[in-house]
Amino acid sequence: MAGGIGSTMHDNQVHIDADVIRGMIVDQFPQYRDERIERLETAGTVNAIFRIGSRVAARFPLRKMEPVECAEMLRREAAAMTEFSKHSRFATPRPLGLGRPGVLYPMPWAVQSWIEGDVATPNGLAASTRFALDIADLIASLRAADTHGRHFDGQGRGGNLPDHDDWMEVCFKNSEDLLDVARLRLMWARLRELPPSGPHVMSHRDLIPANLLVHGERLVGVLDAGSFGPADPALDLVAAWHLLDRDRREIVRAHLGSGDVEWKRGAAWAFQQAMGLVWYYERSNPRMSALGRNTLSRLLDDLDV
Repeated sequence: MAGGIGSTMHDNQVHIDADVIRGMIVDQFPQYRDERIERLETAGTVNAIFRIGSRVAARFPLRKMEPVECAEMLRREAAAMTEFSKHSRFATPRPLGLGRPGVLYPMPWAVQSWIEGDVATPNGLAASTRFALDIADLIASLRAADTHGRHFDGQGRGGNLPDHDDWMEVCFKNSEDLLDVARLRLMWARLRELPPSGPHVMSHRDLIPANLLVHGERLVGVLDAGSFGPADPALDLVAAWHLLDRDRREIVRAHLGSGDVEWKRGAAWAFQQAMGLVWYYERSNPRMSALGRNTLSRLLDDLDV
């Protein structure tokens, strides 16, 4: 299937039947019985999103997990979302409850508040100084949050760049018919050698366009803050590469006071993410694949990387 609602993106993806899901929502949260419940077509890769009326949303994890493990994950995410909201001036969903597994959807799921706004796109506000400053303000406010002695948890991006060598090799091999892999290999060989740029700070950890809401030229909301936690201070700089042109990226860099190493490590994390998007979602999620291509193009065109 080449994209759209119901596309299979992962080998372990759970089937989502909209009628089944509506029944589960109404059965477990009867206060929403009279609300319109509709599945949203998004570029998301982790959850199926259902909007409930005008003020609530439900998120159903797409990858199959043991129910107990899934419930623990959702509780951790809810705690992280609550903590994130204390440090961001931009609206973020508020956890409202957890749903129970059903016969035809075998895992717990989450209910949260709905945030109004338009989903950001890779090029829609690329030349907006106001938007660039909002991105910089967001990152600065998150960095200022106390880690309370916590350290990077080792999950995903945000630790040591060379730890991703095996995954990058998978990406290069699967991209040989899609991208200029020889040139990209040389770029990763340089980026992976960058030293740490400073102590870990609190980070959203996934500032891609799909997780940012805008109105006009302003950032108005931040989604998927469930991974909020300590990480490489360069990690959230991926937003600059995913969303902004060169001049606006420089505004973010100046606002945050990023030195050469930190800035290039931000490019490295954007590179690592983008390389996986292009081939993995080529058919199942074209918008995510296109994001990867767009970000790689920005990286390759930037003379400072």
